[in-house]
Amino acid sequence: MTKGLKKTEDAEILISHCLKLIDEKDYSQAKLNIDRAYELYKAGNSIEGISICMSLIAFLNYSTDKNKFESAMSLLNDATYMAKRSLSNTAELINELVLGNINFSELNKDVALIHYNNALKLSVDEDKYSLSDTINTRIRQLQNGMDYSLPTKSDPLVSLVKISRSITALTDIDELLKVVAEETKNAIQADRCTVFLWDKDTDELWSKVALGLDSSQEIRFPADKGLAGYVVKTGESLNIADAYNDPRFNPEVDSKTGYKTKTILCMPIMNNNREIIGAFQVINKIDGVFTKNDEDLLVAIGGSASIALENAQLFDKQLQMYHEQKLMFESFIDTLAMSIDARDKITAGHSTRVRMYSTLLAEEVGMDAKDISLLEKAAILHDIGKIGIRDSILQKDGKLTPEEYKHIQEHVRITHDILSRIYMSADFRIITEMACSHHEKYDGTGYYRHLKGEEITLGGRILAVADVFDAITSKRHYRDKMPIVNVLDILLKGAGSHFDKNLVNTFLSIPVNKIVRVFLSESHGKIESDDDKILSQYDLFAIHRFASSEDLSDKERGVLDLFNKYYIGQVEPKEESK
Repeated sequence: MTKGLKKTEDAEILISHCLKLIDEKDYSQAKLNIDRAYELYKAGNSIEGISICMSLIAFLNYSTDKNKFESAMSLLNDATYMAKRSLSNTAELINELVLGNINFSELNKDVALIHYNNALKLSVDEDKYSLSDTINTRIRQLQNGMDYSLPTKSDPLVSLVKISRSITALTDIDELLKVVAEETKNAIQADRCTVFLWDKDTDELWSKVALGLDSSQEIRFPADKGLAGYVVKTGESLNIADAYNDPRFNPEVDSKTGYKTKTILCMPIMNNNREIIGAFQVINKIDGVFTKNDEDLLVAIGGSASIALENAQLFDKQLQMYHEQKLMFESFIDTLAMSIDARDKITAGHSTRVRMYSTLLAEEVGMDAKDISLLEKAAILHDIGKIGIRDSILQKDGKLTPEEYKHIQEHVRITHDILSRIYMSADFRIITEMACSHHEKYDGTGYYRHLKGEEITLGGRILAVADVFDAITSKRHYRDKMPIVNVLDILLKGAGSHFDKNLVNTFLSIPVNKIVRVFLSESHGKIESDDDKILSQYDLFAIHRFASSEDLSDKERGVLDLFNKYYIGQVEPKEESK
């Protein structure tokens, strides 16, 4: 053996030790190993070896001091260049793995996943240091939302902790059982793990999770066959050292999947009532046969998983029930709103447009999705109290007398009375509060409770702007749409007295193309693509400025004319899709 070859072998042994020490987080000893390896590779002028050492030194520098991130990345860039120059899969693999680790630690998870996948592809052709398991573990940790601080080597205690975390964090049954199966396989050091559920209606076992099989493949067989069937029927746990020499083993599954089963550890899954609902099956111990410790660990995992499975199933049922109740409530809301439209055809669609304007304004002020959803329901229901207003007043041509106006004001109180009688959760009660506040004024002169300023809910203040804007931009019995400059004057003059000034300013700052889409909802028209791009560059403040000015440029006049084309409604109806 030549001296150079001996140095290379010594250096590779040092790299192996270093990788093991890194996984154990013994960075000081790992640094000693990598420094010695670097000297050997440097003496042998090995570009591959120097690149590997540079990658690992960069990782160790970063791991011992996170403030060295930039210098570590700079060193890694040099290592990347040398790895490519060396044409070494191993050097590139370690470089990609280190890049993945550092980005994972920095919570740049998408970038980390790219590097891990690159490393995994390289490991197919050459995996001198047996890093594929480490890479796969890191990928699983990323995908399951786990911390980079967790080790990559099998540790039963760590696996139990991971499973416990998943049980408390995950409610999706498929995702939960996949995590449990993965961690069971890792902890027990088996090749595969399958979770079978018992379909009592057909008396069959089927694979809810089957690691190692394509997601489209499903194992299904009669519950009186195979070792899993025996476990389900008897409630006994089995530890089989040679599957094909056990008469209870069902070889049909192997023949369908092309897999060769050798050793099996199988135990029943029970619910809270101690009823068997399926089976855990762990296949092919990586080294030798399954031990008593493996059996005890599977019992511990199975106990936690069975509770989690039942809880997840219960959560699914509750979620389905909630979804059905939500659909029922929303259809009830829509029916109530339609009853107002049926009373007065000319104002039909008002509540829908108020909802759309309110949503635009709520999004602009940063209201969260849950509160926007409640606001939308309040917008649909805000005029429901008009059910109690006489038709002669509701549908009157011309202005109302003071007595008639006083009567129509009662619709807000009626809205409150109607909605307060509908059973709602605490979260949904805000719908009533918002809906019956849309005629309150910021200075306290509104009705019917004369609330002032922030005594009015944010949703109520948003509805006030949206309601008035739609009312004066819509055709009524006694008038056409109000000129847009007059509409905007009303909002601006009412800012701080009738309306929350901040909300008026925000509403008038919304891009005009979004406002136009609400106009078009009434006629089912469409905004042309070029027009959409132009109008997206302007807001209602700009439209007010143009409409108020007698000295406009050609460009400004064009924008105002374009806006008025959609506002007045001279737009071709949208063609029905064929």
